[in-house]
Amino acid sequence: MKILVTGGLGFIGSHTVVELQNKGYQVVIIDNLSNASLEVLKGIVAITGKSPIFEKLDLKNKSAVQAFFKAHQDIQGVIHFAASKAVGESVDNPLMYYENNINTLVYVLQELIKLKVSNFIFSSSCTVYGQADTMPIAETAPIKPAESPYGNTKQIGEEIIKDTCKVNAQLNSIALRYFNPIGAHQSAKIGELPIGVPQNLIPYITQTAIGKREQLSVFGDDYPTSDGTCVRDYIHVVDLAKAHVIALQRLLESKNATNFEVFNLGTGKGSTVLEVIKAFEKVSNTKLNYKIVDRRPGDVISAYADTTKANTVLGWKAQSTLEQAMLSAWKWQKVIN
Repeated sequence: MKILVTGGLGFIGSHTVVELQNKGYQVVIIDNLSNASLEVLKGIVAITGKSPIFEKLDLKNKSAVQAFFKAHQDIQGVIHFAASKAVGESVDNPLMYYENNINTLVYVLQELIKLKVSNFIFSSSCTVYGQADTMPIAETAPIKPAESPYGNTKQIGEEIIKDTCKVNAQLNSIALRYFNPIGAHQSAKIGELPIGVPQNLIPYITQTAIGKREQLSVFGDDYPTSDGTCVRDYIHVVDLAKAHVIALQRLLESKNATNFEVFNLGTGKGSTVLEVIKAFEKVSNTKLNYKIVDRRPGDVISAYADTTKANTVLGWKAQSTLEQAMLSAWKWQKVIN
């Protein structure tokens, strides 16, 4: 069964490709390599012993997307990761985010609805909730005005898919709203590989610890939380990858209740930035050089998941602890440094 993974050489995409291949799926990866490396492909092959089909393609190129789907009409499902994903960068460069995250989604969906049966997993985010009124956040929580252009692209993306599903009964879709993916594959053959300065906390922590970055900035210590730093739900990327395979199987086996479903993916536990730093220092036995700086625009105070729906309906639950995830990220950093 042939499955397309867009952005399949990215952080979450590559781990999902591994889990798909481990389950026997034939995987086709599309990636434009704007934030990924071909080295990741070697890592996937080293772990699974199988080579996915890889096409270097920019999904912003509509005619290239059309040509791809014409050549691969036997695709049974799509897991769509391809997108820019940094909150701060989206605030600075909103038009790049709207073009890259919205246009590409539209072009893929336009081709998918031409197929007789199409199954689509969308890489969404807890940013769609904005600053939620209550914790933990359930799927029924109201969608607040987005705090950043990145968050807005995920809200708009979900609306586009939902509207498309309403008028295309053959399109079955699940939006997975994930919280904060961290860690690396236990083999340390693939992991988070940011190009340039990391936009996410964990690679910045590991790069600081290994000496690649001079100092980690902690954005604000005056939030209304236990230690004044932001709270997030940090989920191991392998747990997250496995959830994508389970969601895809749900669609392939026609077990979905409606043709557009939404699930939160997280651990159900919130951790402050300082708690994450302490967890890292413990597992790595390394003291981290960090300083408190001003708040960053676009950051919400607190976000952690109510995972009841994913646990009961999908039958999926996160397995790894924060410390296990931090240790895997540190092992990966030492391999790539």
